[in-house]
Amino acid sequence: MKPTVGAERTKRAEAVGVQARPSLTQIRDIIEQSCPPSAPPEGPPRGPAEELPPGAEVPSDAIEPIAPASGPEVELNARDWCASNLHEERIAQALWNVVDPTPTEVRTILNDLGYGDERIHDLKQSGASTRFFLDLREKGGRLCLEGSAAGQMTVIDKCVAPATGPFTPGDRKQ
Repeated sequence: MKPTVGAERTKRAEAVGVQARPSLTQIRDIIEQSCPPSAPPEGPPRGPAEELPPGAEVPSDAIEPIAPASGPEVELNARDWCASNLHEERIAQALWNVVDPTPTEVRTILNDLGYGDERIHDLKQSGASTRFFLDLREKGGRLCLEGSAAGQMTVIDKCVAPATGPFTPGDRKQ
């Protein structure tokens, strides 16, 4: 009996150590159970961290931290923020030990993790690394990930995609 495509993917996934990571379906279940429901994003708190007592003066060398005006910190809702951490970790773990992260190998690993080709964008070699974007928008969210697969130098960062319409890597915010 000839193995199915799924069995072949499982063998490839096991070869790079993916079997220890939850499937995309399991990740979605974890997100549903542990991440807050979708809600509009809340900006970071503004103003001083603590109130000064009446009559106290602000030290002349005090600097109020500047909160970002855009990017994931402001524009992703709590559910996307929570989900991004789960996706980032499992993708980074799967790519961490890849010796030659070619676009073909990276696509295969992402597919084996359950991310379909329709979610993978702008996959290309850049020196010793392979860069890519993942469109993870679901339930009105705006989550995307930007990745650079480079073995132990692999980096996966959250980004913000447009709320609607096609995913275009140039339109996202970091």
